Amino acid sequence: MKRTMSRRALLGAGLLTLAGVGGAGGYGVGLFLTEEPSLAGTAAPLPMAATSEPGTTPTTPAPPPKQIVPDDTKALDKDDLEYRIREFTATSVVRSDVRLKVPRDWSFTQPDPPKIGRYTDPTSKRWIRIEAGFTIRRPPAESMAQRLTDLATVPAAQMLSIKSSTVDPETKEATLVYTYVPENSLRYVIIRWVANHEGLCTFEIAVTGLPQDREAMEDILDHAANSATRDDSPLRPS
Repeated sequence: MKRTMSRRALLGAGLLTLAGVGGAGGYGVGLFLTEEPSLAGTAAPLPMAATSEPGTTPTTPAPPPKQIVPDDTKALDKDDLEYRIREFTATSVVRSDVRLKVPRDWSFTQPDPPKIGRYTDPTSKRWIRIEAGFTIRRPPAESMAQRLTDLATVPAAQMLSIKSSTVDPETKEATLVYTYVPENSLRYVIIRWVANHEGLCTFEIAVTGLPQDREAMEDILDHAANSATRDDSPLRPS
């Protein structure tokens, strides 16, 4: 039986949250570690272990810190953004037909398996990712806690820095903000986990951009979160 979750219904119930994702064993685990190129093993290889005298423990010197090169791309202006409803289908444990507002001129891509949808700006320096298709069974706070555990394993060369992690006590919304350095320029990431009227995760939505895009990124995330709906149905037999 198809299940429909209206974003308006969520707002009316006072629950405005974005959800972590995964398969039958849980969700919200490893999305940015396994599918985000800059956080998926592209850090510089570790140097070879230094030689040591017999009877001593070999040591591996830490790689030198990166030189961060500021990206002076003009910041996104939230007042210039135009939104429209976009649709895509995500499949994992269930099939989710997703509808939400995203910037009008951002292009759509989807990996295989299609657990997420991604909309990218014309410069390819900003994007929004939406994951659905998972079993709805745990609150946003748990998904965020798992993500923080995963991010703790990111190589030091990524220079990842957690800026904030918050849970709204009324809406159950969980939001995580961090920065990292995939190559030489800083990236700014906001992840929000959205909940239904029972306080369980329905979406995980993340926006990535440049530090100067922060206000526009927050606007993009709010538009997506406030409008997102998913209609779930069983997967068709292969």
